[in-house]
Amino acid sequence: MFSWSSRQLLWLLALVALAVGCGEERQRASSASQPSTEDAGPIHVHGLGVNPKDRALYIATHTGLFRAAEAGGKAERVGDDQQDTMGFTVVGPDRFLGSGHPDPSQDLPPLLGLIRSSDGGQSWEPQSLSGEADFHVLRSAGERVYGFDASNARLLMSSDGGASWTQLEPPGPLLDLAIDREDPDKLVASTDQLLVTSADQGKSWKPAFRSDPGLLAWPSPESLYRVDGTGQVSVSDDAGNGWRPRGSIGGQPAAFTAVDERTLYAALPDGTIMGSSDGGAAWRVRSRP
Repeated sequence: MFSWSSRQLLWLLALVALAVGCGEERQRASSASQPSTEDAGPIHVHGLGVNPKDRALYIATHTGLFRAAEAGGKAERVGDDQQDTMGFTVVGPDRFLGSGHPDPSQDLPPLLGLIRSSDGGQSWEPQSLSGEADFHVLRSAGERVYGFDASNARLLMSSDGGASWTQLEPPGPLLDLAIDREDPDKLVASTDQLLVTSADQGKSWKPAFRSDPGLLAWPSPESLYRVDGTGQVSVSDDAGNGWRPRGSIGGQPAAFTAVDERTLYAALPDGTIMGSSDGGAAWRVRSRP
């Protein structure tokens, strides 16, 4: 039987292997003499978000951005871009922020920095830090944006929608970060070892009480959700100090988000998106790759 420390290590190694694999596949794609016309679909999901304009679910992946309509079904590609969208967050109707690596056919820096879209992901343009940052964790609440730049192991915070940044000391390599939507100074973050909390914009951190790491979603102050490396979902009503078990997504999570206290989405490693409408107790397939 695995101990918690072993589970955490195996999960972290799996995430590292996935990131390395993404880079190797990107290199092979860019060096291929004959580009393939076959669409690989939404593989290696990095982020999820719901567009307030039409309630469609957007899926940020190693091979571009995909959209699953509210009615469900197979996810469809958005636009022609196949950029490796490592970081992704929805900031408003048809307004997204992202990060990662460019489409192999584009003459752009290997690190996209922060990019933005105002047309539902059909097109992207630079916002800041082009060539300087690769946000693997990207979260927003209003004009407040937090990002973990994996290329430099730094945590950055913006109060103007990502136009300018303040560097913070991260509590360790971040797996995820969640923002209190009513008070964006309050954060809960997950490292590879534990959950930590901050009440001052990430300037200082303290461990949450008896909290194991995982992917996070914080739709309301009373409902902080976590999915651990086994797929078990829990909810906290006190910002991560105490947890109640809910259900299971059925496998290791690749990405996780919440629309409200009841509506949650999680990605599995094969690109299947699971959804819950009862706060994580029961899960069903939302879209397939």
